[in-house]
Amino acid sequence: MGGNISQLEKQIGPDNFPNNERYCGLINFGNTCYSNSVLQALYFCKPFREKVLEYKARNKQRNKETLLSCLSDLFHSIATNKKRVSTVAPKKFIARLRKEKEEFNNYMQQDAHEFLNFLINRINEIILLERNHGKPKESTNDDKQSSDEPTWVHEIFQGILTSETRCLNCETISSKDEDFFDLQVDIDENTSITHCLKCYSNTETLCSDNKFKCDKCNSYQEAQKRMRVKKLPMILALHLKRFKYVEHYNRHTKVSHRVVFPLELRLFNTSDDAVNPDRMYNLVAVVVHCGSGPNRGHYISIVKSYDFWLLFDDDIIDKIDQSTIEDFYGLTSDGQKSSETGYILFYQSRDTDTKVTHADIRANGK
Repeated sequence: MGGNISQLEKQIGPDNFPNNERYCGLINFGNTCYSNSVLQALYFCKPFREKVLEYKARNKQRNKETLLSCLSDLFHSIATNKKRVSTVAPKKFIARLRKEKEEFNNYMQQDAHEFLNFLINRINEIILLERNHGKPKESTNDDKQSSDEPTWVHEIFQGILTSETRCLNCETISSKDEDFFDLQVDIDENTSITHCLKCYSNTETLCSDNKFKCDKCNSYQEAQKRMRVKKLPMILALHLKRFKYVEHYNRHTKVSHRVVFPLELRLFNTSDDAVNPDRMYNLVAVVVHCGSGPNRGHYISIVKSYDFWLLFDDDIIDKIDQSTIEDFYGLTSDGQKSSETGYILFYQSRDTDTKVTHADIRANGK
């Protein structure tokens, strides 16, 4: 392992190694590549990392262990590691995870997206519980308002989808909003993320037994419905739906279609009243699934750190060329490169990236 570490530092170069940055591989405890890959991706989503480390700094003295406290300890151990490149054993975090959710308390392969979804929602719950800790049982309007206020998890990951339905009889348009922490995207063969997101907002006709109850007409009418993005999040997490249930086999199989994900992304399926509709995103991390099915195989992650890309495979870290990202698009026309496919994509808004970069420059004294 020592050779691998020294090799990475040689690849990066002493003059190019970012000040105050640490790269730590994570030990695999039998089946924990699903969490290791997601944790590495989240660590390199800098707004998330900064909030977790801030939480650690504010909660040095605590009486209760939570999943968030274990995560903050893990991130702190990475960020303050004496070595530039090393390995860390996330033993306490995994033990807490298995204690909090029974489905993860085994040695079977787990789904990285299910873990991400649980982790983000659980962190949000912990913040809300701690926000109201010690308050009297009799809740007041102020207490309710406090608990309803957005957390930093909302500030980073939450977007808003709006469902627009137009009655084809009276032309009235009604809309309904719903929050999301990630977008789950259907994929087609030989396509791109941009195309998939456009399809996400394709117009659907509601007719026959699926007519729309129009309040203005006071009856069921044919209508057109579409989903659009009303609020664009700071970190846009895209889950590619690569596991499809096949009734013939009575199990889920992997969809290895080639899906191109660009380094820069702009959403074109925004609503007319969207905030920051022209927001541009940069790709910062990808969780990659390697293998033929959801309950077998392996997870790795590729992340962007400053101006280069790294591949994290549990405790192994390699510097990769930017062109290598294409290897994770999926099945090519000649049938190659089908096993390693992008599964969860993390895009960070460019305006946020600028703020983080300025903060890094100040921290590094440049």
